[in-house]
Amino acid sequence: MHLHTVEPEIATGESAALFTATHQALGVVPNLARVMANSPAVLKGYVGLLTALNTEGTLSAAVRESIALLVAQENGSDYCLSVHAFRGTRTAGLSTAEADRARRGKADDPWAAAVLELAAVVVRDRGTVTDEQLAAARSAGLSDGQIVEVVAHVALNVFTNYLATTARVAIDWPLVRHTD
Repeated sequence: MHLHTVEPEIATGESAALFTATHQALGVVPNLARVMANSPAVLKGYVGLLTALNTEGTLSAAVRESIALLVAQENGSDYCLSVHAFRGTRTAGLSTAEADRARRGKADDPWAAAVLELAAVVVRDRGTVTDEQLAAARSAGLSDGQIVEVVAHVALNVFTNYLATTARVAIDWPLVRHTD
């Protein structure tokens, strides 16, 4: 059994406007957004945070997608792993090899590797980051603002991973399994 999806073609009012904003932010209205629309407040919050992080944040699209890949891999979310493998390689400039490495918290660029190390700690240890780990992130060049953004991206991706799993969302992207 899965959660109901709201179809954009029949959405009205705030839901219709949110689907338009989702389409502007992502280029499509994915099945997960259709599930979120069961609560317009949830879809509005998701679109708002995603849009703010993407347009006002300092992390590049490649780094954002790398974080998303790592979190999806850690949480075993095939839906989100599929989304971010597609977006990472098609829109954010990651090669297939880079996307595969990001799933395991690895990157060739030292700064991106430091971001993924921090993101891995945040997701694995549920936000418990030691003073030494914060110092390592700072010594790799991350500002406090960027550290906050990393935590925000982890949290946003944990939310979508959990919702996709709970809802049993049909995967509408080329399938990537966390067991691959």
